[in-house]
Amino acid sequence: MSHELEHLELLAEIDALVRELQAWKERRPDWPPARDTADLVRRLLERTAPLRIRIEAPLVVATLRGTGVGKSTLVNALAGAEVSPAGRMRPTTLLPMFICRPDLGPEDFSIDPAAVRVVRHDLPHLRDVVLLDCPDPDTTEDAGDATSNLSRLRSLLPHCDVLLVVTTQQKYRSARVSAELAAAASGARLVFVQTHADADADVRDDWRRVLGEDFHLGEMFFVDSAAALSDAAEHRAPRGEFGRLLEYLGRELAGSAAARIRRANFLDLADETLRVCRSRIAAGSAAFEPLEAAVNEQRTKLGGALVERVCGELHTNRRLWESRLVDAVTSRWGFSPFSCLLRGYQALGSLISGYGLSRVRTTAQLALWGVFEGSRRWRAFRTRREAETASERAAMQAWSESDLRTAAIIVDGYAADAGLDRSSARFDAVCGQAAAAVQEFVDRAGTDLQRSVEKLSQRRVGWFTRLRYETLFILVVGALVYRFLKNFLYDSWLVAELGRGPVQPLYGLEFFLGAGVCLAAWSLVLLWSFTTRLQRGLGGEIEAFRTRHAGPAAAARLFLPLDAAIRDLRRWADDLSRLEQRSARLRTRLAGNESTLGHRRG
Repeated sequence: MSHELEHLELLAEIDALVRELQAWKERRPDWPPARDTADLVRRLLERTAPLRIRIEAPLVVATLRGTGVGKSTLVNALAGAEVSPAGRMRPTTLLPMFICRPDLGPEDFSIDPAAVRVVRHDLPHLRDVVLLDCPDPDTTEDAGDATSNLSRLRSLLPHCDVLLVVTTQQKYRSARVSAELAAAASGARLVFVQTHADADADVRDDWRRVLGEDFHLGEMFFVDSAAALSDAAEHRAPRGEFGRLLEYLGRELAGSAAARIRRANFLDLADETLRVCRSRIAAGSAAFEPLEAAVNEQRTKLGGALVERVCGELHTNRRLWESRLVDAVTSRWGFSPFSCLLRGYQALGSLISGYGLSRVRTTAQLALWGVFEGSRRWRAFRTRREAETASERAAMQAWSESDLRTAAIIVDGYAADAGLDRSSARFDAVCGQAAAAVQEFVDRAGTDLQRSVEKLSQRRVGWFTRLRYETLFILVVGALVYRFLKNFLYDSWLVAELGRGPVQPLYGLEFFLGAGVCLAAWSLVLLWSFTTRLQRGLGGEIEAFRTRHAGPAAAARLFLPLDAAIRDLRRWADDLSRLEQRSARLRTRLAGNESTLGHRRG
């Protein structure tokens, strides 16, 4: 791949990263850490416009150093002439100096011309750069004062592409300089220079140990700025370490290096910004876990009360559910002797009503039958409806106003700690959520109970049970029929015809009354045994229902907006992590072709 094509491809990928960052910023949720991180990304994106405008413009090389390190002498040596006042004068009395070619100005680099003192001068050894002589960071002035040197320094650093970090044997451990370096290094390449080589000891090895953990240092230089300036004044070629420094800067900052350095600086700044955003979001998200635990605790507590109330109502109305279960059994069994007995047990009222209708002779009797039948059907409907709505009534009464108010107060406190919208934790909102939760639970419980009835009708009254009850019922019915037929056909008729013995008289009313009482008693015994078996199974299903719905699921709709808000925030944070990974991949790819300039470690 040609250099130009690679350059265009990297620009396209950076543009894509910028668009995704812009879209991510615009999807910002209403959450304090999200607002803070979105502001950071906005300031990062503001750096992209100058990046594209200045992608091939000369690099801005700035000095960063403490007071008294010979910075003016070094700047003059780099410029090849005395362009910066040196000696006892301190930068606290001067504007920062912007040293550039005659055809350039600070406005070409988005720098306010009023904020610097412009010196136009050809740089014989550094034709592809402009020099910015920044104020000292270790001043004692108030950083909040817009006219202070520290404020000027911080306003200029975002415009700098390369920082010459200048120090001496006495200043290289300055905490103030190190702090400003750490803040500025994410958006700039670094060159480390120790001055006063004519008088001080070489501390570069120790300097490496001081900074090596946080910075990739590249090459470091130990120069005599005064001697270098004297050589420039006498038109001698640069010598020693200063000559090596000029050769190094000319090699690393020339030609297409500007585009590469600015891309690398932007990706470094993006990486640092996204890392700070992630840490802020993680710090804010730490309050989500206590909130989720509190919501889960309240759901478990209220859901448990709801399930217990419904299960209690189911136990109280087991007769109603038994009736539904018998209907399910008879529909599965079809028509058989014992199933007909069950149908008769269920439809006794219909039989009485039918008999009444058969005896109707007048309009008044028909009206009376209509009243009776309507009342009976209404009672049957009400019984079925009670079975279906008993759990709903119990659910509606499971939570008191005090329970809901207590839950709302607890969750509202945790939502406030997490910085989330608290409107869904207000008492009136919680009441609405409670009604929805009850309705959802009732719907789910009704479906679950219907499945339980169907399952119980399959498991508790299978073919073996059916065979047993059918056999026991048929044996009694058969025995009574056999007695009647034997008396009617054999003892009283065939015996007389064949003359084989004394003729037995036909059974009278006493036999049929006794047979009816015997059949009714036996039927009641079988019905009692059968329904008791169903009730035992129904009790087990109610306990299984309690187990299935135990925990917070029964009240899952309570505080649902908080769940949704947390899910959205975590999804937004995951999107940030993906952007951070993409930025890191671009940064790693660019690092493969990067120079030996220093930079902050990722």
